[in-house]
Amino acid sequence: MARFQTRYICQSCGHESPKWLGRCSECDAWDSFTEEVSIKENGSASAPKQGSEISRGFVPNASAPVPITEVRALAHQRRTTGIGEFDRVLGGGLVPGGLILVGGDPGIGKSTLLTQVAALLAKAGTPEDPTTVLYISGEESAEQIKLRSARLGAVTPNFLVSVETEINIILRHLDSTRPTLAVIDSIQTMFDSALDSAPGNVSQVRTCTTHLARFAKAVGVPLVLIGHVTKEGSLAGPRVLEHIVDTVLSFEGDQHHAYRLLRAAKNRFGSTDELGIFEMHETGLVGVDNPSALFLSERTEGGNGSAVASTLEGSRALLVEVQALVARSPLASPRRSVTGMEPNRVNMLLAVLEKRVGLKLAEQDVFVNVAGGIRILEPATDLATALAVVSNFREQPVEPHTVLIGEVGLAGEVRAVAQAEKRLRESARLGFRRAILSKHNLSKLPRNLDIEIVGVETVADAIRHALVSPRSVENSATSL
Repeated sequence: MARFQTRYICQSCGHESPKWLGRCSECDAWDSFTEEVSIKENGSASAPKQGSEISRGFVPNASAPVPITEVRALAHQRRTTGIGEFDRVLGGGLVPGGLILVGGDPGIGKSTLLTQVAALLAKAGTPEDPTTVLYISGEESAEQIKLRSARLGAVTPNFLVSVETEINIILRHLDSTRPTLAVIDSIQTMFDSALDSAPGNVSQVRTCTTHLARFAKAVGVPLVLIGHVTKEGSLAGPRVLEHIVDTVLSFEGDQHHAYRLLRAAKNRFGSTDELGIFEMHETGLVGVDNPSALFLSERTEGGNGSAVASTLEGSRALLVEVQALVARSPLASPRRSVTGMEPNRVNMLLAVLEKRVGLKLAEQDVFVNVAGGIRILEPATDLATALAVVSNFREQPVEPHTVLIGEVGLAGEVRAVAQAEKRLRESARLGFRRAILSKHNLSKLPRNLDIEIVGVETVADAIRHALVSPRSVENSATSL
């Protein structure tokens, strides 16, 4: 005889408990347990139903083990989407059967980006190779999707729209259409009627994602899932969700800026180091082919507190402007405000400048910002950050046509960075005439670089080479 059994599941990690707990013993999350009801039959709790026969029917056929040399590679089967920045982050395009999870803050442009991707794929088909895209929404009506598609120029007969949240009906739609690409917006709104829990619950998200992954692998249709994020910025739902999918993309950006950044936190079919950069327009998102020029377009030459750094994002070198403001603090504990880079890294650089260079920063408020809304994680921008602080503190500008490249150690030394040649070539292409970097990089550089290279050993050496007097900058600007 069947009877109901109550259990509690952590919404952060999926840990189950027979009673409610204030703090999860697995992930230490507070107030994360919710009640769920399962069915108990013949003295043992039965596992949740797997849904209809459709979801069970897409399990790939079992096969005997084979040598890896006989496994057919799928690299040549990638399908490009027509948006170069999106393809770059994916590793070259969509892989058949790939499951992609895209997360980001509300209103950042996730639905806009995927609507553009879907429209371009739907229009790219030919009579010999037709393409169909299925966009399934659980949050918007078909009329709302049509309005957005019309604004983006994405209205085409091969762009199919469905407003549905029941996973078994969605699987029927996928099986009947067999689209070139399917978009689920969003996975937190989908549910399996066989489970006694609300949409967005850990069990619902995990079960629906598993059904979709099983379908994608069996049929070879790439699926893109849009995911919600928590107030901390992480993907909502159980951590196992990120393990099920093949690729996890994060769509970032400040809504007060026009730039959007697409990063890969996980990618089974490519690198996770690539970065896609978009600019938001009225007609949608446009890929940025020359991001360095874009980030430096509003830079004021000759102003103190500004330095240009070269950073690597995947396979591309980017030039960004690091700004610093140092002002005497009226507070007992001066403020340290950092935007666009790791605050602890900046605090370390301030300590190095005080101890090794002799700057009295203990009574100063220090504000550091990376212009353009981009976030920098690598230490190769240490030298530019330190010089921006020194420039504003001494009110001496950095030479305007100089780029600074180098990691700063605790002893005040400037350490070598990787792929210095790529950084220097990008700097020369954008018109910079001189580069200051670690002397340990000099022996590995070719002689045909169209830029003057200055090797330094310490931060103090870089300060002597980089800072100029305001009068020198005025004379230089007049001569130009």
